[in-house]
Amino acid sequence: MTALVQRLIAPSAGLSWRGTIAFNVQRLRRLMSFLGPAFLISVGYMDPGNWGTDIEGGSRFGYQLLWVILLSNMMAILMQTLSAKLGIATGRTLPQLCRDRYPRTLNLFLWITAELAAMATDLAEFLGAALGFYLLFGIPMFPAALLSGVVISGILALEHYGHRKLEKAIIGLVAVIGFAYLIEIVLARPDFGQIAAGTFIPRLGNGAILVAVGIIGATVMPHNLYLHSALVLPRREPNDPAKNRYLLKMAKIDLVIALNGAWLVNSAILIMSAATFAHNGLQVTSIEEAHRTLAPLLGGFSALAFAIALLASGLSSSTTATMAGQVIMEGFLHVKVNVWLRRLVTMIPALIVIGLGIDPLKILVLSQVSLSFQLPFVMLPLIRFTRDRSIMGEYTNNRLVNALAYGVAAIIIGLNVWLVIQVLGGTI
Repeated sequence: MTALVQRLIAPSAGLSWRGTIAFNVQRLRRLMSFLGPAFLISVGYMDPGNWGTDIEGGSRFGYQLLWVILLSNMMAILMQTLSAKLGIATGRTLPQLCRDRYPRTLNLFLWITAELAAMATDLAEFLGAALGFYLLFGIPMFPAALLSGVVISGILALEHYGHRKLEKAIIGLVAVIGFAYLIEIVLARPDFGQIAAGTFIPRLGNGAILVAVGIIGATVMPHNLYLHSALVLPRREPNDPAKNRYLLKMAKIDLVIALNGAWLVNSAILIMSAATFAHNGLQVTSIEEAHRTLAPLLGGFSALAFAIALLASGLSSSTTATMAGQVIMEGFLHVKVNVWLRRLVTMIPALIVIGLGIDPLKILVLSQVSLSFQLPFVMLPLIRFTRDRSIMGEYTNNRLVNALAYGVAAIIIGLNVWLVIQVLGGTI
């Protein structure tokens, strides 16, 4: 047995094997007590908006856009780390700091863009939950949307019994999504050589820019950057700097586990679409069509797993979107709104879309593109605050982190400008 292994399993000299096991179980339980906030965040990174962009990307461009998902995930980990660090360092949420530090006019502008982002997000996620009920049980879309609202309100009610109850419920739904897509990948039998090429060789074919920007908008979520700064606060100790440093360390571990899990799920959705639809020369134009097409291509079990995962995705991500909406309104305006009232109000756009019979996939993709346009308005204040030593103290970004963060913002803004030029030029 090597010295490295001995250090890992025997952290203290003189411990018996039984004592060592008990010690490691205790450390694992301590780690588990810090896991949760990033899992609430992660559901926004594998929400139905991601499904829309990933399914379209895979069916139209095969494995070509897997590198965009990888890049987006790296961006997301960096930006969410800054958000968590901001909350731990200051004891304030990002919207609260915007209200404290910016003029009233700018603060109102940022609030409006944040609310638009939250509405676009909630529209996509609520539609996904309704689609899940429709595909699983054949419930018409309008009643399915109302049922989704009831179930989501029930999940939100768990917070009255402590934030850990809500976190565990969301982690359970994330596990359902992950297991369902493990089944999809096994059944789809993808080309792993093409997966590697698509992941590590950047390419953007004709028409791919809209979907690429949608993938980024669906992955780096504006509302999540606001929400994460609030989710870490219940674990923060205002008068214990050592514990807060440890909390930041655990928050980073939480993020790496949760967001890399989301990256695997998003990659799996695109891979399934590429291996199943693009491989057979099919361009899927709706989530219902994707579900319907899976049965003859991969079997009924695949279609069932798809619908279950979609329902779990829609319910969990819509729950966290409602929480983010509360953080945004309370932070920017110092106005507290009942969570169920907000849930009721934010259902209205989705009910209108369903009532008008608009294709949900088109709405999902366009909603994610709109999120990408709103990202700079949350990323730039976040970077500006986390590089300010008067705000962050010992948690201030170093030069490398600042350079990477501004690089992420530049990439997203550049893609948005490129998209506008293509739209105005009529090439999309």
